[in-house]
Amino acid sequence: MKFRKKPVIIEATRISEKIEIATREGTLYGYPGEWLITGIQGEKYPCGDEIFRGSYEMIDGTEIPPDKKEASKNVK
Repeated sequence: MKFRKKPVIIEATRISEKIEIATREGTLYGYPGEWLITGIQGEKYPCGDEIFRGSYEMIDGTEIPPDKKEASKNVK
């Protein structure tokens, strides 16, 4: 059987410094450049940038802003 994830609106912020996140499963760590996601039941968890960009899009259809460090690497 195959399944599709239901469309869900989440809140997320870019992590700028290492953080500890207390979860039911134990302590997770978020690192700069990753995203801190707040799920539909208020749960918080980190998500790597590449996975986040492949899984989510901004509601208004605009592109997710690049990481400042990544953007500066592409400037010549």
